[in-house]
Amino acid sequence: MIPRLIVADSESSADMLYATRFFAPDAFIFLEAGGCRSAVLSDLEIDRGRREAQVEEVVAYSDVKRRVKPRGKGEPGFEQVLIQFLREKKVRRARVPYDFSAGLAAALAGAGIRLQPVSGHFWPQREHKSEAEVKEIGKALRNTEAGMARAMEVLRASRISGRNLLWANGKLTSAVLRAEIDSAILRAGGIPANTIVAGGLQACDPHERGSGPLRPHELIILDIFPRDAKSGYFGDMTRTVVRGRAGAAQRRLWETVQRGQRMALRGMKPGASGLALHESIKSFFAGEGYPTEQRNGRWVGFFHGTGHGLGLEVHEEPRFGSTTFKPGQILTVEPGLYWPGVGGCRIEDVVLITSRGIRKLSRFPQEIEI
Repeated sequence: MIPRLIVADSESSADMLYATRFFAPDAFIFLEAGGCRSAVLSDLEIDRGRREAQVEEVVAYSDVKRRVKPRGKGEPGFEQVLIQFLREKKVRRARVPYDFSAGLAAALAGAGIRLQPVSGHFWPQREHKSEAEVKEIGKALRNTEAGMARAMEVLRASRISGRNLLWANGKLTSAVLRAEIDSAILRAGGIPANTIVAGGLQACDPHERGSGPLRPHELIILDIFPRDAKSGYFGDMTRTVVRGRAGAAQRRLWETVQRGQRMALRGMKPGASGLALHESIKSFFAGEGYPTEQRNGRWVGFFHGTGHGLGLEVHEEPRFGSTTFKPGQILTVEPGLYWPGVGGCRIEDVVLITSRGIRKLSRFPQEIEI
């Protein structure tokens, strides 16, 4: 079997974290060759790595560096240490992730070590989640739900003023509510990032984070996707709510999205086509009076995917619209409608594909009025 090589930090590289189950902020070397998985770590990380890294061999970077034959004055560079390590392991070629450093690849090529970039899954088994991984994602979802519960608590306690504003110990803005959500996630054991709190017409842009005052009687999208601090797995959930009274057009939009999500949940089973299901939801929305089209240079309707894989990345394979569902996949289910003059609405939950259908991993209720 061709050896596998990764050079990356495990905080940003899901492939490295999957390979080692070891968090490190700086790039290190992982090699799988001859049935042995090795990690080459700095002296700063070596003791923790020996306790925590799920590999057969932990090697000190400084030990390898001492064995590099000196080339003039100065310390050997990282690429020289990497080449030394691979030569000691008798590695002449290796498979690497598609985003492997071009600079390191050139240095290895100069040393006669050939690399084979792998497109798509570097670890194909990441698509099929084990029961242990399902539990870790469940924990990440509980962190997510803690943030969502805090959002609902703050919104319920907010006061509607005569100036069409919300007040909660001062003016309630997207930034203030986002801080409340993120603080609750941190206390629960998660790491928040780029939480979306977008109200009114801002919510017609699906990935607008939101800014400025939150107003009563408007649709507010709350999209929360924190990472579990211990395992590195992500949760993901979206709710759309109105603080106050929802108008008829807002309620109809919200109920249509909810029906679209239920259609997706009913249709997700082994062997079913994600693309066919996605297209059927778009057709349903169009039949309800919400076609997906461009108006004045902007998309309206349902113009993103129905969902995506979730795990050590918040957006990972498989994509909903490009897969045939298989047991063990974990995906988000998040249809949405974005309609200027009414607002934006997205409802998102997480499911596990089972041999019979799905197991819903999200627990938080869906309600429109707060």
